[in-house]
Amino acid sequence: MEKLSIIKIGGNIIEDETSLNSFLKLFANLEGKKILVHGGGKRATHIASKLGIESKMINGRRITDAETLEVITMVYGGLVNKNIVAKLQSLNIDAIGLTGADINSIRSEKRPIKEVDFGFVGDVKQVASDSIDKLIKADFTPIFCAITHDGNGQLLNTNADTIASTIAVGMSKIYETSIYYCFELNGVLRHFNDKNSVVKVINSKTYKELLEDKIITDGMIPKLDNCFDALNNGVSKVNIGNTSMLSKENDNFTTITL
Repeated sequence: MEKLSIIKIGGNIIEDETSLNSFLKLFANLEGKKILVHGGGKRATHIASKLGIESKMINGRRITDAETLEVITMVYGGLVNKNIVAKLQSLNIDAIGLTGADINSIRSEKRPIKEVDFGFVGDVKQVASDSIDKLIKADFTPIFCAITHDGNGQLLNTNADTIASTIAVGMSKIYETSIYYCFELNGVLRHFNDKNSVVKVINSKTYKELLEDKIITDGMIPKLDNCFDALNNGVSKVNIGNTSMLSKENDNFTTITL
């Protein structure tokens, strides 16, 4: 089975031009088939405030009303996505920028209202892996922003980590898929204040131990649950670390396997 890498980058990389440029060079040099997934929340918050639109967050998640959705569509699908695509073209990567509405690639449904009404936020239901594969087979590199659609003409703001894992699960029927979650730390840390105390490998057994020892807490728990969910649904491995894990020289990051 041919290999496919799905790389997800967050707002800290997107916000910093130098970090973004060095990441895109690493991404361009990564061998084999690949897909990039990006957010852009920090940029969206910044531009929303310039337009006099207040960003409302609950537990780190954005409430997406109609006005906010317009900003997110402009920022994620336009400004951030096309900037990345243009930079990749300059690095000889034939990139194509997409939302989940393009080629009907990622369909979601609006998150049901429970304690909180998140507004126009989508939970992914379906990934059109065969359609995405047509682009890959044509030597295009898909660059997905964190927007999906409901099939009835409505765009939806969607968590970029979830988009990366659901694309990986969908594509695992065709490829041996790996996910790379790039963020500012070197990986999952044994001691938070020691940036080099990376836990190199986590499997389902060591994960339980790390939870019991309170080494993995708070926001890292849903992230890792998401990783194991992907592994249980056909993804071969998940990697967490800073962008240098895409280079052959760096082995100081966390790999998650079953």
